[in-house]
Amino acid sequence: MTESSEGRPVEIVKASPSDTEAVLAVERVAFGQDDEADLVRELLSDPSARPLLSLLAWDDDRPVGHVLFTSARLDGAPDAGPVAILAPLAVVPDAQRRGVGGALVERGLQQLGGSGVGLVFVLGHPSYYPRHGFRPAGVLGFDPPFPMAEEDADAWMVRGLRADVVDTLAGTVVCADSMNRPEHWRE
Repeated sequence: MTESSEGRPVEIVKASPSDTEAVLAVERVAFGQDDEADLVRELLSDPSARPLLSLLAWDDDRPVGHVLFTSARLDGAPDAGPVAILAPLAVVPDAQRRGVGGALVERGLQQLGGSGVGLVFVLGHPSYYPRHGFRPAGVLGFDPPFPMAEEDADAWMVRGLRADVVDTLAGTVVCADSMNRPEHWRE
């Protein structure tokens, strides 16, 4: 279990609509700007992002981390089944490097796998997400919603949640409407 700086367990719960302000506060503090919080606000109200999974990490009564997984589909693979995009993952600075982000990712992947999601995609740090089983997606035949610069290719990653699903599918990921803008696809 992930612990707070005082040795207490950090609790991870499914965020409810009443948690929206706490979620947005984590996003703002973690990224030091409003861009990610604005995207999360849009995604939470975007019907094309559903079903979604929003998890919030609490250290006692203080929100310290958030992860959002939104629905996507794989164009070119109609039988792919449910697909998700992880974006964003946020941990407030004083809770970083304590396993909060990893615990959020793993809990989300576990819940998504249990609900039948086969593939999860992320555009993120190539040194971080492979720790959680993500692999470069482009070389495996999975294209992002928008073209990416070659130097950022390793930041576009996928993790299969069912056996051999990564090796049997390919196509272009189609994301939620709120995320379907080129500025969201630059690392």
